[in-house]
Amino acid sequence: MKVIRTEIEDVVFIEPKIFGDIRGFFTETYRKSWFDEAGVPSVFVQDNLSRSKKGTLRGLHYQFRNPQAKLVMVTRGEVLDVAVDIRKGSPTFGKHVKSVLSDANKRMIFIPEGFAHGFVVLSDEADFQYKCSDYYDPTSERAVYWNDPEIGIDWGMGDPILSDKDKSARLLKNVPDDELPVYTGPHNL
Repeated sequence: MKVIRTEIEDVVFIEPKIFGDIRGFFTETYRKSWFDEAGVPSVFVQDNLSRSKKGTLRGLHYQFRNPQAKLVMVTRGEVLDVAVDIRKGSPTFGKHVKSVLSDANKRMIFIPEGFAHGFVVLSDEADFQYKCSDYYDPTSERAVYWNDPEIGIDWGMGDPILSDKDKSARLLKNVPDDELPVYTGPHNL
């Protein structure tokens, strides 16, 4: 497994080793001991899978009472994946990291607690799989507006397919302080 640091501390890309031949390929997408050795927190309690069609944008979601770290990957198709630091007091507050994740590149991204997360589907369809460090709590879920001009994400499209929840999300500057996670320092990944 190759761990690639990003410009935002604690967010890392992970490229697993791929073993391929004429039959196809094999890879391990998660092994706790590898994550522990790399210093990437690896206590996951829930796995999720979504399928979305081209142009669908999901995000930017987070939970404020029980924040979730996520390990995300695409098992079919291609997405542009984005993590935004929304930790109050963080030196990179409001900054984002993005990357194309696909079944072809098999790249994963580890997103720590305290980040808003979203993705837009670039292929005809995409299956998006992710591990979470805490259980989903619908009463704690919030969203930051996908096209917040102060965050400045270039999604590569101007009119995505959005849920009603995502259409009515707030700009980051309008999120109440008590609904933002608090920065507690780097995890020293």
